[in-house]
Amino acid sequence: MGTESTLYKIVLILHILVAIVGIGTVFLNGIYGAESKKRPGPGGLAISQANYRVSMIAENFIYAIFVLGVALVLLSDGQWRFSQTWVWLSIVVFVISLGVSHGVLLPRVRRMNALGEEMAAAGPPPAGAPAGPPPQVGMMEALGKQVGAASGVLHLMTLVLLYLMVFKPGA
Repeated sequence: MGTESTLYKIVLILHILVAIVGIGTVFLNGIYGAESKKRPGPGGLAISQANYRVSMIAENFIYAIFVLGVALVLLSDGQWRFSQTWVWLSIVVFVISLGVSHGVLLPRVRRMNALGEEMAAAGPPPAGAPAGPPPQVGMMEALGKQVGAASGVLHLMTLVLLYLMVFKPGA
């Protein structure tokens, strides 16, 4: 086939497209988090839940990045090889990114949504209850910091992947 074939170019377009849709969709999730935090109660919860749903759809596009990337190596007729630094390192960074996403980020986002649902279901505090926020607020704050840190790591990994794709060290 080779990198000049029509099939290779079509797969390359799809690879770039799914990267834009998948990573682009989740890259600005912090903005949704900030907007959700500004709207305590059902409004903020709705933003968080909608953002989570869209992120789960984006996840499928993110998986497709890997599949199409492997296809590009296979279709390149030996120009790109799995032994080249930029290819194997891209795979390693991608797999680590999935680990951060599934092992750190997503469980905390799910927990934050569950805490938001608990607070929304509880409604306003009963008359005479002690003043102050419910205990879920503190837990959500702590989880939010962890989500922010994990997101920062994933953003950095995205930049590393872009560097590898553009400069192709070891090609």
